[in-house]
This record gives sequence, structure tokens and C-alpha cells, in this order.
Amino acid sequence: MSSEDNRFSAVRALIFDLDGTLIDSKLDLALSVNAMLKRMGRVELAHEEIFRMVGNGAPVLVRRALGAETASDEEADAGLAYFLSYYRNHMLDNTVTCPGVREGLALLENHPMAVLTNKPVNFSRAILDGLGLSRYFRIVYGGNSFEKKKPHPMGVETLLRELAAKPEEAMIVGDSEVDIQTARNSGIWACGVTYGLGAEGLRSFPPDLMLDSLTELPAFLNGRTI
Repeated sequence: MSSEDNRFSAVRALIFDLDGTLIDSKLDLALSVNAMLKRMGRVELAHEEIFRMVGNGAPVLVRRALGAETASDEEADAGLAYFLSYYRNHMLDNTVTCPGVREGLALLENHPMAVLTNKPVNFSRAILDGLGLSRYFRIVYGGNSFEKKKPHPMGVETLLRELAAKPEEAMIVGDSEVDIQTARNSGIWACGVTYGLGAEGLRSFPPDLMLDSLTELPAFLNGRTI
């Protein structure tokens, strides 16, 4: 076995992104953004345009949708409040697990696993509960759990302490450049998934490992490639 084949064999702690990695939530997010825009008297956006805005947390998503350069702080605050209220009531209307996630998590459940997302933590926990995924994760942190969101390393550094893992023993699994930058900033391994929202960003910020399905990950962690 080459050292290249075996380079992830020390990994035991897994940190997962949520949207686009574990769950396909894009339709509920887009519908909630457009409900907010309608409420604010703005023109609704095409879903694909909204999908490209996801990944940096609800405040950034709302400001981008309203117009990052033109929206006032008051408009952004009002828009965010309505978006969160609407999304809270509709976040499980269309949201499902991504293909291969349930099977992959079942194969990985001997590893300590956590979720680190920029979505508000209460929403994240509610969605994981609603989809029956909570039992796989020891810890769930969201965008309002720390002073700084991903890609700041604060969340990962906290999780490393709580999971008693060294940086070389941990891997973040995500679908966007935000997740890869988070890994780089915290000195842990980065795994990208091809099925999420951030494929274009992953070309600019390549991960250490790229997967088409979470079911492929266990073989790499056992020191083998598929």
C-alpha cells in the first residue's frame, strides 16, 4: 500500500457540513427567500440564483438576496427576521437527505461524528431530528454557536477538544469552498462531495479527497482506496 493510499488512515473524527452535504434543503431555502422578498416588496429570484447564495449563513443569504450593495441594515434585519420566521415553519416541507447519506452514516457510526454548519443551530438540530439523523452525531454546532462562522477555525478547534482528536485525526466533509477553507484554517483534512451546491467552488479550492457518495468514505478511512 502506498503512502498516498494510506494518508487518511489516522482519521477517526468526522465533522460534517449540513446543507448540500447531509441534506438537500435548497428548495425550502429558495422558497423562504422568495417569501421574504415578496414580503419586502422585492422581485422574487430564480431558484438557481438563490442556490448560489447559500453557504455563509442566513444573514449573508438574506443580504445577498436583497442586494448586498444596496440593502440598508434596517432592511437586512427586517428581511432576516421574516426569513427565519418563515423558514422555521417550512424547513421540512421539501428537505430530504442527500442520496447515500443514510447508508454512509450507518457505515461510519463507529467514528465520533459532529455537525458544523453556518445554519442556525436550533434549525439544524430540528432538521436532523425530523429526518432521523440526530443519533449519528455527538455534537451539533451552528452559525450562531460561536462568535465566528466557518471558515473561521473556532468551531473546528472546539470540536477537536470535545472529541479529543488531534488535527491529523479529523476530517471535515462538505460541499463548498467554505468547508475546504475551514479545514485549511484549522489544519484538518478536507473531503468534498460532488453532489452538493458548491461544485464550482471546489474546483477553486480542491479538497484532499473528493467523493460522489458518503458510502465511499469508510474505505479511505480504513487505509484503502476503493
